[in-house]
Amino acid sequence: THYHELTGLEQRYSSVRNLCVAVEEREGEVVFLHEVRRGKASGSYGIEVAKLAGLPATVVERAKAVLETLEKGSGKLQKAQREALTQDRQLSFFAPGTPPASPPKHLIALEQALRRMDPNSCTPMDALLLLKSWKEDLPPAFPS
Repeated sequence: THYHELTGLEQRYSSVRNLCVAVEEREGEVVFLHEVRRGKASGSYGIEVAKLAGLPATVVERAKAVLETLEKGSGKLQKAQREALTQDRQLSFFAPGTPPASPPKHLIALEQALRRMDPNSCTPMDALLLLKSWKEDLPPAFPS
């Protein structure tokens, strides 16, 4: 995440204020308290929020593993973040010069089908059959 860049904005802009939800750690678990406080949180709790939001356990565990890897090389990462902040630019989510991956073929096909569909001339049954066929063409859902 870009937690440090976002919380650093309060020092750069007089109109920005950091607020956070009070947090306690109890027996290795993060507990969000029902209290909003001025200032920044002691850390980024994105993974815990994702867990509370009901993301699949496999996604949460993978995020923890990625975070662990990033923290091992945090010196380089923090230096790059500080440089990006002082130069008023955002770090790329991709390696320099690496273009983002193109969308999967099934999403491209679905988008094209949606663009061709005219909801004003489609009967409810036609729409239901279209949705059914699109759903059948999708790959299996991400395992939970």
